[in-house]
Amino acid sequence: MAKSYAAKNASVPQCPSGLFDNIITAIKLEKELRQTKRILAVFVSLFLISCASLPFSLTFFVEQWRKSDVSYFIWMALENLDIFFKFRQSFLLSIAESMPIAAMVLILINLSLLLFTVRLFLYKNGLLIKYLTGHARSFAR
Repeated sequence: MAKSYAAKNASVPQCPSGLFDNIITAIKLEKELRQTKRILAVFVSLFLISCASLPFSLTFFVEQWRKSDVSYFIWMALENLDIFFKFRQSFLLSIAESMPIAAMVLILINLSLLLFTVRLFLYKNGLLIKYLTGHARSFAR
């Protein structure tokens, strides 16, 4: 009986060295890929939202700029510099009162979101490229 037990144990293959390390590394890699997938989804959604809303905010800004007549005040200030420097406080207050603040805030938020998304994408570019090339290799298998 001892011989049959020894024969059974001899037939069980031993784990190669480093197998558990390879398994742990594969698990960590899979976690990183999942996290990168989430980051990529967030980047793409923020980018698409900001790109989709950019024409509307630009149109709103241009309409508000035309209605506010700020260009008239600026043109008058540049045309008559003597009068502008004499009454600069009144000119600047008139320009500040007629500025389309809401439209400017909206366009600035939209552009900052777009630039923020692009900057983060470029910052995390190494992770995203690893993710994309890793999936390209997995599809090739």
